[in-house]
Amino acid sequence: MGPGMGYGGWGGYGYGMGGYWGILSIVFWIALIVGVIFLVRWVMVSTRSPGVRREDAALELLKKRYARGEIDKEEFEQKRKDLES
Repeated sequence: MGPGMGYGGWGGYGYGMGGYWGILSIVFWIALIVGVIFLVRWVMVSTRSPGVRREDAALELLKKRYARGEIDKEEFEQKRKDLES
């Protein structure tokens, strides 16, 4: 063992979860996990269509169904009134 290497080659501080370095290690991993969670949430929010509400999307789908002939005018008007109320 060379000079200055001390106990276990780590200068007496150890490499496990003890002492100051163990606390810093725990704080680091918690911060990393929280950062990843916020990053995932940010990506999910930023990939949504801006300004499109759920009701608008439902009305667009209803219009497409009417245009394809899946529903008749009476059913379209009734469902549109339901969505707008």
